[in-house]
Amino acid sequence: MNHRSHIDLTRLLALTSLAGLIILGLAWEMWLAPIRPGGSLLALKVLPLCIPLGGFLKNKLYTYRWVSLMVWLYFMEGAVRAWSDKPPGNVLALIEVFLCLVLFTACAMHVRIRLKQAAQSPDTPA
Repeated sequence: MNHRSHIDLTRLLALTSLAGLIILGLAWEMWLAPIRPGGSLLALKVLPLCIPLGGFLKNKLYTYRWVSLMVWLYFMEGAVRAWSDKPPGNVLALIEVFLCLVLFTACAMHVRIRLKQAAQSPDTPA
């Protein structure tokens, strides 16, 4: 696989796992296992996840960098709720943890590949 296909793969994984986290967060807090019957305001936790969508779609390197840090907040929530919640909440939390790990790995690999590619390409004068 060449650099372009690796970049495309990591971009697809990042977008897919981010979309998965958004969908999971909404479904979890509104229908699947809400804290309160009928849904809860905890569904608003997905709003920060919507912010990087534009940067991912425009393939902005900076977005991949900060998302790889932000995702750990959702990982921590998933880890805590996986061991403290009852079914089905704990299962949903484990899915959140998995999606966070995929998102982090995809972002980290994307940044690494693009920086390596930039270092290998000759500098062009401005």
